[in-house]
Amino acid sequence: MDILGAMLGCLVLLLAISVWYFLARRRAAPTHRARGLVRGLALFNGILVLMAAGFVLVRLVWPSAALAAGTNAQATPSDPYAALAAALAVAGGSIAAGIAVANTGSAAIGTIAEKPEAFGRSLIFVGMAEGIAIYGLIIAFMILQR
Repeated sequence: MDILGAMLGCLVLLLAISVWYFLARRRAAPTHRARGLVRGLALFNGILVLMAAGFVLVRLVWPSAALAAGTNAQATPSDPYAALAAALAVAGGSIAAGIAVANTGSAAIGTIAEKPEAFGRSLIFVGMAEGIAIYGLIIAFMILQR
């Protein structure tokens, strides 16, 4: 659970830095702001991939510690199909969120380039599209905890 807390803390920190950066660049030219938005989102995704790679590396380098932490956390046997159902919930939510963010993100960047004052509303719509992945993750946690 400590790893999950650290991961969520890093995610909140990255999100706060991203919001601060975009609010500071509000008065820049629309094309520079759109390029900055695309670079910022790419950097954010890159950092998330590096975090996931770090967790996988820890699992590969110290498997005994990772397995010991896992056996202490789960003392009762669970349904063998629960992990599959949780994986399908996360995968479906992530794929749907990717499709939604692709559509709303491209429309948001086009809107921001033409009308800079619509930045806040565009950011809200893209964030709502990203919420689909969070719903899939919540459903996965609910499946694994029953």
